[in-house]
Amino acid sequence: MATRRYLQLDVFAERPGAGNPLGVVLDATDMDTSSMQALAAWLNLSETIFFLPVSEAGADYRIRIFTPGSELPFAGHPSVGAAWTVATHGLAAPRDGRLVQQCQAGLLPVRVRGEAPVRIELRSPRGRPVENAPPMAPAGLGAIDRTAVLWNNGPSWWLVEAASAEQVRQLQPDFAAITAWTNATAATGVAVFAREPSPAHDLVVRAFCPGDAVGVPEDPVTGSANALVAAFLHRDGRLPGRNGEYVASQGRELGRDGRVALRVDADGEVWIGGQVQQIIDGRIDW
Repeated sequence: MATRRYLQLDVFAERPGAGNPLGVVLDATDMDTSSMQALAAWLNLSETIFFLPVSEAGADYRIRIFTPGSELPFAGHPSVGAAWTVATHGLAAPRDGRLVQQCQAGLLPVRVRGEAPVRIELRSPRGRPVENAPPMAPAGLGAIDRTAVLWNNGPSWWLVEAASAEQVRQLQPDFAAITAWTNATAATGVAVFAREPSPAHDLVVRAFCPGDAVGVPEDPVTGSANALVAAFLHRDGRLPGRNGEYVASQGRELGRDGRVALRVDADGEVWIGGQVQQIIDGRIDW
């Protein structure tokens, strides 16, 4: 058994107790895949990340990302939380406010802004529609009868645009039906969204991932799904906000009320960011 430094963060959170919790194991050099997966399952957070030595030229740090049920090539709140950890705890020195993250999805550029608190903006892998995945009627979403489309930026998410924000907020999903649907289509989960203009945000999002890939009925705040929603809306010329920038609200229905800042640059790349709160700094024996 080894003693390792362990952090727990709230990501996309303007205060402790908001956003999405993230487990962070700072030194996983001697951990194998089964040990990482077992610890992620025991912690039972949406995701846990493990820091490892870099193995690709150009990377400043490397992480692996695990849900309680599987490893993900990319996920938003773990990536933002990892970059915040690196910048805040001095694991690597940003160059002109920039870092490069290595994960299973490849090398991802990061921008680090400010000091105490540090603000992170990370470029998502490019989102694309999944080939040969015809639009489908969503399963388990009750009165929402809009067509679902499957997009991928590492994980694959079904995207469903609801008729109104109220429809999203009041949704009572059938988790058994969503589990069957996402398992049958090899999807991470389903993200439901709608415009909700307000002083604090422009879009409301909820993400359900009870299937084998994640095993979490509703994820509090989901960076990868939000990045895909932004890519989908950008393709159709329907981005909310101004100048390619907007804020999404997610997690209020779970008492987590998170905020994801999204920006689509001139090349059509999606950047995600937000505030991070450190809740635990301790050790874990595993």
